[in-house]
Amino acid sequence: MAKKVKIEVPEQYQVRLSMSASPHIRSSEDVPRVMLDVLIALTPAILGAVYYFRFKALSVMLACIIAAVATEFICSKWLFGKRVMIDDWSAVLAGILLAFCLPPGIPIWAAAIGGFCAVFFGKMLFGGLGQNIFNPALVGRAILLASWPVSMTTWEQPIDGVTMATPLGIIKEGLADVVPPTYFDLLTGNVAGSLGETSAVLLLIGAVYLFYRKIITWHVPFTFIAVVLVGSAFAGRDPVYELLSGGLILGAFFMATDMVTSPVTPLGRILFGAGCGLLTFIIRNFGGYPEGVCYAILIMNATVPLIDKYTLPKEFGQKGRKAK
Repeated sequence: MAKKVKIEVPEQYQVRLSMSASPHIRSSEDVPRVMLDVLIALTPAILGAVYYFRFKALSVMLACIIAAVATEFICSKWLFGKRVMIDDWSAVLAGILLAFCLPPGIPIWAAAIGGFCAVFFGKMLFGGLGQNIFNPALVGRAILLASWPVSMTTWEQPIDGVTMATPLGIIKEGLADVVPPTYFDLLTGNVAGSLGETSAVLLLIGAVYLFYRKIITWHVPFTFIAVVLVGSAFAGRDPVYELLSGGLILGAFFMATDMVTSPVTPLGRILFGAGCGLLTFIIRNFGGYPEGVCYAILIMNATVPLIDKYTLPKEFGQKGRKAK
C-alpha cells in the first residue's frame, strides 16, 4: 500500500483562490446608466419638439411618461408581484420614445392610453424589462394607430399649427399643389410630422452621443439606412429626402438599436438592420401607408430569436457531428 506523504508548501508560494458565480468580468455600466444616456441623447430633440410645438409637445410627452411609469409601478407592485423598477428610467424612456412617434395634436387621453399600452402590452406581459420581444414604444404606437387612425394621422405645421401632410405624405399622395419642404427644413425640423420626426440634425447630435458612450454600434443603424437609400435610388426616389423625412433616423438610431429587442451578434445586427431597411422601403413604396419604420422594426423584432439562433457562435464544449 502506498504511503501518504504530506508536502509543506512555503507561504510565499501559496495562492488563495476565491470562488464566485459568473460573470467574472463586470462592466461599470448598468441599466439605469444606459437608459439615462439614451435620455440625454434625446434631449436636443426634446427641446426642439417643445420649441416647434410649444405646450402641445410638452403635454403629450408628460402624458406618455406619467402613464408609462404609473403602469409599470402598478403592474410590478400589485399585478405581477415583481420588484418595482421605475427608478431604472426604462419606463420614462418608453414614454418619451412613444411621444416622439405621436402627432402633437393627439388628445392627451389618447397619449396616456398609448403609454399604458406600451408598458403593459409591450413589456410587462412578457415579464418586464429584458424579457420583452417587441419595442414597447412601437407597440404603443401601433395600437394607437389601429384604434384612432384619424387622430394619429392628423399632422400640424410647427409654430402656426396649420394642418398639412407630412413630407412623405406629400410624395405618397402626389399633392402637386403643395410645395414639399426643402432639405434645410427637414434638417432643422420646420416640417409637419410626429414630435420626433422633425429635426434630423438634433436627432443626429443625439446619435453621436450614443456612439461616444458606446451605447450603440454601427451595425444596425447604418445597415438600416443604407438599404433604404439604395432601394430608394433604384426606385427613382430621392434617397436624401427619404433619409431626412419620416422616422428613419429616429427608428434607426434610437429604436432598432434597443439592446433587448435586437440581436446580440454583429452579423445578426447587420441582418436585422438590413431587414428593417428592406421592409421600410417596401412599405413606403408599395404599401398604402407613407411611412414604414414602425412596422418594419416590429416585424423584425419577432425574428430576433431566430437570428440569434443561427448567428451565435457554437458554445464551448458543444457536441458536434460524429466523425464517420
